[in-house]
Amino acid sequence: HISSMLFAPTPTCLNNLHQEGLTKGVYLTGDVMLDCFLYFSKEAEKRTKILDELGIKQGSYLLATVHRASNTDSKTNLQEICKAFIELAKEIELVFPVHPRTKKYLKQYGLYQILANTPNIHLIKPVGYLEMLILTKNAKKILTDSGGLQKEAYFAKVPCITLDTVSAWPETVEDGWNVVAGNKANHQQIQREYIIHAVRSFEPSKEQQNVFGNGKAAKTICNLLLNHNLN
Repeated sequence: HISSMLFAPTPTCLNNLHQEGLTKGVYLTGDVMLDCFLYFSKEAEKRTKILDELGIKQGSYLLATVHRASNTDSKTNLQEICKAFIELAKEIELVFPVHPRTKKYLKQYGLYQILANTPNIHLIKPVGYLEMLILTKNAKKILTDSGGLQKEAYFAKVPCITLDTVSAWPETVEDGWNVVAGNKANHQQIQREYIIHAVRSFEPSKEQQNVFGNGKAAKTICNLLLNHNLN
């Protein structure tokens, strides 16, 4: 409300601003995260060999991340997620970079060693941005409670299963490339059956609508800033 210029990454964000009565100085620009994704994806292919290091191939694994307090701090939710991972690992390899807080609670609940001993589960330390881009682009499907990774899965055109009761980016759900596995109606938010069913059955039903723009958000924003200063 105190900004003279607002840059909305998606039409939904633009509409939210309009609903707050903000129309002057508001621009639909696309998402700078997409700019970064496209640029650094090329860099990542040159600079990291993480697939070879893990002994996995393109499209042959699930990529999973869990870090939100609603999952890590809930023993029930984290147990259900881990049980789903263990069941899915009977069918496909699963790469799980473990957030420090998640590791703490996995150990506290007696789950860490069970996952570590499960065949086909790659329980690894957190990786850098470039390594994560490669893991994201080459996954068969992604399971995550991260809003950022939900977007990057969409950028990479990889189906995403959100380990939560809502998505941080509803546009990805509305466009048919993300499905929410949590159950809002149930006091126990996360259930393994929903996760397993989503991984086995969910496939995008249509081409993407490019809701985050064309990958030139930064250029659009810079041009708007230059013209604003001139005026």
